[in-house]
Amino acid sequence: MGPIAVPASQLPKVLKVTTKVNGELRQEATTEDLIFSIPTLIKTLSESQTLRAGDVIATGTPAGVGFGLKPPQFLKAGDLVEISVSGLGVLRNKVAAADTTNAVTQRISSETSLPVSNLSRTSGGLGLTTLASGKQLDIRKTGSGNHLVVFIHGLGGDKSFYTSEITISSLAADLHDIMTLPSLALSSHRTTIVAHSMGCLVATLFASLHPDLVQRLILLGPPPIPVPAGGVNASVARAAKVRSEGMREVTAAVSTAATSEKTKAERPLAFAAVQMSLLSQDPEGYAKGCTALASGGTLDADLPSKLDQQEVLVIAGEEDKVSPKAWAEKLSGTLLKNGKLTVLPDVGHWHCFEDVDGVARAIKDVLV
Repeated sequence: MGPIAVPASQLPKVLKVTTKVNGELRQEATTEDLIFSIPTLIKTLSESQTLRAGDVIATGTPAGVGFGLKPPQFLKAGDLVEISVSGLGVLRNKVAAADTTNAVTQRISSETSLPVSNLSRTSGGLGLTTLASGKQLDIRKTGSGNHLVVFIHGLGGDKSFYTSEITISSLAADLHDIMTLPSLALSSHRTTIVAHSMGCLVATLFASLHPDLVQRLILLGPPPIPVPAGGVNASVARAAKVRSEGMREVTAAVSTAATSEKTKAERPLAFAAVQMSLLSQDPEGYAKGCTALASGGTLDADLPSKLDQQEVLVIAGEEDKVSPKAWAEKLSGTLLKNGKLTVLPDVGHWHCFEDVDGVARAIKDVLV
């Protein structure tokens, strides 16, 4: 962007953009060449989101990019790229080698991209709630009534949290601190916890430790308790893989292995949603989630039997390999005192993406 910003009123009606590489003209076009006019772009975008001062709309680039040339010509270290726009001047950048050392690359290599805490995102903690543990979280209470519903997601994380090592126990402790905040008065409500996958371990542990705070559990795809050694080792290996290679390969493997055959063959939107959910994860946040899941290997096998005061609905996917149907049947049938089971046909481990209507019906049956 740049080199300067100029009000539209001070610019000519038609703007010309050019790109030169080492003095050779590569791109040349005007705003009249746009497929859609600027007013049309602003109008269309405004119909789905609020545009504010300072927002930038990227409209693409004119013909002439190196990849489209015959033969292709790619930028290399030392090349000088000059971009000019009528009335805005010329922006010049020299391409550096990948191993070039400068102030920015030195800082990036020595600092994590994860914020140390929410303080770095909130001007010192404005609006955050301080838990008994000292952690400061963005907590908001919405809705009304005397029935509280708490949702606990499964494996995953982004840059806004998971900035320290976590375990199933630490997550259950965080939930307790939130539920007992005097300012929220949550502990006086009848509470239903809805959890998915790894979140089921957190919910089960929390409910066993604090039965007075939980009336009902709805567990979607609960992993075996304790997590088997194979699952522990796989989680640790997956954490190492995403830290070294990113989310791409893990996304391909997980989306294929953890969805049903029908989803892969006939539910392209659901399958794409699974992939997008995984690809949107921050690798470090996801890795810490993996190590938290691995800590489930130390959970007490008698944990489900301690849920003798709560109603528990187990929602299982017929083709779920993470939470096999046999485990769901055992959990709801013999380990839980007040267990109930709903099995969703042609569903793997991503219940809400693969059969959102089936999940909604099952939950509605116990909440209404």
